[in-house]
Amino acid sequence: MKITRIQAIWCHVPIPYDRQHTSDFGRVTSFDSVIVRIETDAGITGWGECKAGVGSAAACAGLAAIVNLDYAPLLVGQDPRDVSRLWDVMYNTPREGYAVAEGHVLPQLGRRGLSISAIAGVDVALWDILGKSLGVPVWRLLGGRRAERMPAYASGGWADEANIGAQLQGYCDKAGFRAVKMRIGVMDGSPARSAARVRAARKTLGPDIKLMADAHGTWTVAEAKAFCRMVEDQDLFWFEEPVSADDKQGLAEVRRSSAVPISTGESEFTRHDFREIAELRGADVLQPDLAIAGGLTEGMRIGAIASAFNLRLAPHLWSGAPAFAAGLHLAATQSAGFILEYSLGHNPMLHDLIEEDFPVVDGMVAIPDRPGLGITVREAFLEQYGRAG
Repeated sequence: MKITRIQAIWCHVPIPYDRQHTSDFGRVTSFDSVIVRIETDAGITGWGECKAGVGSAAACAGLAAIVNLDYAPLLVGQDPRDVSRLWDVMYNTPREGYAVAEGHVLPQLGRRGLSISAIAGVDVALWDILGKSLGVPVWRLLGGRRAERMPAYASGGWADEANIGAQLQGYCDKAGFRAVKMRIGVMDGSPARSAARVRAARKTLGPDIKLMADAHGTWTVAEAKAFCRMVEDQDLFWFEEPVSADDKQGLAEVRRSSAVPISTGESEFTRHDFREIAELRGADVLQPDLAIAGGLTEGMRIGAIASAFNLRLAPHLWSGAPAFAAGLHLAATQSAGFILEYSLGHNPMLHDLIEEDFPVVDGMVAIPDRPGLGITVREAFLEQYGRAG
């Protein structure tokens, strides 16, 4: 089997005004992601997804260009089933800005950022092809699913102090969620206001619903520590991205200062970032976004780090259907995997891009047994929302 074509398509999907929300990223008016299609001479098509960053549309055109202009020429004609080798080909092959010394390729650019995200999209599509070629779901190739269903948490929570409890309770009532996540951070103006919203949420939800809070890396170390002190008695299941992803020492300082569990990872690239977090004891839960961090191939390596350091793995799944499916397959197979993120924001890339769906029943998501990622992309959706770079 040979790869005959690789195409990356930037999808820009406007969000209706009444479905938009405002968070630390500002008002979110569209959902943007890059969908990767890989075609083969065996008639099998694989689908992947990559993102320039969480909530970012600005670099999607450049990300698609990296796939189409840099990686596609490297891989066309190759056997798509050699997934691990092709990951290395993309990461190590000399291109402009790279140097070769004594027969070894030394990447000097692209060790993080868009180059890794582009690899992620291609990698996920290659795993999809491998599963389809063998007639088995990707989770089977990763070692088998550990359960037929996994718990999910409802991810949303932008309402103000007066309404946050009702908003989160609505998530629980909608699909039986037993865990919910709310947004906090600079959007509130101060740690005290964020803490007040957390207390309001807990008061409505009661003690039996798991409650998480996500600051999107917007606080200083001092602010994050202050917030932790204010919510010590609110039984947070985790406090996500308290400080900038660039401040891993600060992350570890926040974790040492409090008993509140810390999670992070949606803005990290490759196993090397996650290894550093683990070595610093900076988090209790690792959250790689497979559309950013390097795909399923790198996701397995990150899962091994989580297991080796006695941490937990909860992939970041604020994404379209290909990346969501990839994260689901990863979490279902890893010993450290334990819960799935489920977006409650308006997300047509998850619900309308594909023929299938991922229903939540009693707070649980079934791990599908369809071949590959288990998704069928609607070509008409790509034609409607695909944009030129």
